Amino acid sequence: MGSLWLNIIFIIHIIASLAVILLILLHSGKGGGISGLFSGMMETFDGAGIVEKNLDRVTIISCVVFGITSILLFMLQ
Repeated sequence: MGSLWLNIIFIIHIIASLAVILLILLHSGKGGGISGLFSGMMETFDGAGIVEKNLDRVTIISCVVFGITSILLFMLQ
């Protein structure tokens, strides 16, 4: 039964690590970010700040999940 939990945690760990990589790549380098991708559309709507805040929140949650699964995988092996 222990290996089932280990496999589940390992799958969550892989998904979290891919999410962290993708979300960090979406962040702005020096002012661009997601708002730079949709610059024409975001200038008319003031949603750029909301999108960046939500991206920050999702990135932090993914990093926390990655950290927790890293610790669990270390403890269970």
